[in-house]
Formats: sequence, C-alpha cells, structure tokens
Amino acid sequence: MSRLKLSTSSWSNQTAFIMAATGSAVGLGNLWKFPYITGENGGGAFVIVYLLCVLFIGLPVLMAEITLGRRGGANPPQALLNLALETKSSKWWWLLGLNGLIAGCLILSFYTVIAGWGIAYFFESLSGDFIDISAKSVGERFSNLIASPWELALWHTLAMVFTVYVVSKGVKSGLERAINIMMPGLFVILLILLGYAASSAAFAESFHFLFYPDFSKLTWDGVLVAMGHAFFTLSIGMGAMMVYGSYLSKEYSIPKAGLWIAGIDTLVALMAGLVIFSVVFANHLQPGSGPGLLFQTLPVAFGKMSGGWFFGTLFFALVILAALSSAISLIEPAVSWFEQNWGIKRQKASLLIGSTTWVMGIGTILSFNEWKDFHLIGNRTIFESLDFLTTNIMLPLGGLLMALFVAWVMTQAQRDDEMSLASPWKDLYRNVLKYITPLAILIVFLYNLL
Repeated sequence: MSRLKLSTSSWSNQTAFIMAATGSAVGLGNLWKFPYITGENGGGAFVIVYLLCVLFIGLPVLMAEITLGRRGGANPPQALLNLALETKSSKWWWLLGLNGLIAGCLILSFYTVIAGWGIAYFFESLSGDFIDISAKSVGERFSNLIASPWELALWHTLAMVFTVYVVSKGVKSGLERAINIMMPGLFVILLILLGYAASSAAFAESFHFLFYPDFSKLTWDGVLVAMGHAFFTLSIGMGAMMVYGSYLSKEYSIPKAGLWIAGIDTLVALMAGLVIFSVVFANHLQPGSGPGLLFQTLPVAFGKMSGGWFFGTLFFALVILAALSSAISLIEPAVSWFEQNWGIKRQKASLLIGSTTWVMGIGTILSFNEWKDFHLIGNRTIFESLDFLTTNIMLPLGGLLMALFVAWVMTQAQRDDEMSLASPWKDLYRNVLKYITPLAILIVFLYNLL
C-alpha cells in the first residue's frame, strides 16, 4: 500500500484548529474529574504536581500527536502508514493509528451516556427540581436515573444524535461551525459562574485550597493520579489530535498551538475548580466527595444558594457544552478513516459509526441496572471494563508509542520541518520526548494496571 495524501479538508485558520482541539480536550475531565481528584488529594500541592505533569508529559505528547497527523496528512491509521513509508520503518505502525481510532469509538459509546446525565440534570435544574433539595433526595434522584434504562437511553440518544449530526456536516460546516458557537458559549458561562463565585464569602477559601500547597497532604498515589490525569485531560492517544492535525496547514506553528491548547485546557480546569469549591465551601460540604461531587454534591449546594436555580442551570449547560465538544472529536478519526480509505461518504460513515457506538452504549446503560451483575474484565461491569480498557491500556499505550515514534523513528530534520523550534528548545523537546515523557507514561501505565 503506497503513501496516500488524503486529507483534503482544512481549518479556516489556526484559531479554528486551536478552538476545535481545545474543545476536544475540555470535557468532563475538566468539570467532573479534575475537581474531585483535587479534592481527594489535598488541593494546592496536587495542583502544582499536575501543572508540572501537563508541561512535561501532556504537552510533549500533544505536540507529537499533532505532528504525526500533519506529517502523515490523513486519518490515524493511514497517517502512520504514510510516516512508516517515509521513515522506512515497519508498516505495522499503522496499527497504532487503529488503536487510537478504536479507543475513541469505545470511549464515545460510554461518554455519551455520561453526557446524558448532564443533559438530564440541566433539565431538572431548569425546572427547579433542585431548589431546597436534601442530600438524601439528590441521592435518590441519581439512583432512580441510573436505574432507568429507558431514561438513560433517551439522554444517550440525544447526545449521540447531536454528535453524529455535527460530524456529518464536515470540517468547516460541521466541526468548525459548532465549535465556534460552543466554545465561546462555554467560556461565557464559565466566566459568569466565576464572577458569581468571586463575589461569595467562600471564594478566598476556594482560592487558598487550590493555590496554597500543603505537601503533607500529598501522597505518592496523588502524584501518580496527577500524572495520569495530565496525560488524559488533553485528549491524547485516541487519534483525535492526529486527525485534527491532518487538517492543519503547514504555515501554522504546532508548538504555539500546543501551548494554547494545554494552557486553555488547564485554565478551564482551574476556573471550574474555583467555581465548584466556592459552592462546596459556602455550603460547608466536603471537597473530597469523590466522583459524586458533580452529580450528587453540587445539586444540593446549588439548591441552597441564593440564585442557585439560575447558576445551577448555567453550570449544567456548561457540562453539556464541554461533554459534546469532546464527543465530536471522538468520532471524527473513524469517520475520516471510513471516508478516506473506504470511500464511504461522510454522512453515511457518521451514521454508521454513530449507530454502532450507540448500540454499544446500551451495554453501558444496562451495566448500571439490569446487567449490573454481569462482568467482563475481572470483577468490572461493562462500563467499568470499557473505561479500564481504554483509560488504563489503550490510551497510555497509544501515547507512549506516539512519543517513541516522533522521538526515535522520525529524524531530527523531519521533526524540525514540522516544529520549527530553535535551539535550545528543539533539543529540550527532543530529550523530554525521548526520555522523561515515555518513562512517566510507563510508570502511570504500570500503576494503573497494578
């Protein structure tokens, strides 16, 4: 199979690419996972370690994945095959692209289910159901939601239909147009919520919790959690950044784009943390509430607040925008592959892949109720098995191999042609990508497995 230059679509400008890539990175990990793992691991000290990990783990691999996409000029499997031919290395590298493509589809199958929870909570908040609600009532509402396969299927379907519709419209008319509406909307909502949080008496406590480190509260487990989240928060290893990179013109700078994407993603996480912890502390709740922080602790807090109906509804609108902006990036690599390599029109490919992942999502829905006693990997439900397989195996393995390909298989001249970094920055990037980043990913990979 010869080299193919297949990506004929392109972003209108670098800002469009940065917005789309940031939309891919900014998701439930920023609004749901980052606050609760920060709360569980002591706050400020965890944040410092996390920021260092973004710089030395997340950002280098992010730049490497974009490089692979633009240099390969196609969807992930084809891009890796193109690069294997260019570097005269094994053609089996195309499987690395396939790994990311499959991981993205598997994640999408359960991601739209969780995004559906956000949609359900938005409508509940909008109808005033959380006003003066008790913790017990919120717990019962959440339990009733996940116990109902039909209700979960409804919200899952809405999330998937939106995702398929946007991607079916193409790069400029679909992805770019949607992101140009969703991302500004996300930031406007986040800024309104941050302004409200800043006016509350608990804002100073929230700021102190996030930015004043107490290293006595940080454990080695916390360090490893920070390393893992820094890697996963940037949407690395699933082919999304690679296929987005294939639409990026050579005239645009990958390092600058990478810094913008990592910087905005981190800023959103920190701003969300300030908002969430201000609400939590104002209501004398615990910051280390675990995964239930978003769907069980915050509704209680918003229900007690002055103006809680308005700000709670805004918050869950924010959750929906963040979740759906990531969802469209999860399906794009597979759609691009079907369109470019198999000659299937984008609309049909979007519908085919969306329908398949929707059906797979039914397994996740049933794992919360009817099939909760059915286990796949170890003692894990279908949802837990898919999450474990993708998060702990496929994504870190993909990210590790991407870093190794760019650092060890591509030549310095090829890297320079894509990166345009001057000394000493190009030497620093090469050495970090060759040694520090792979070692860190390997540590996280083994830790998650064991």
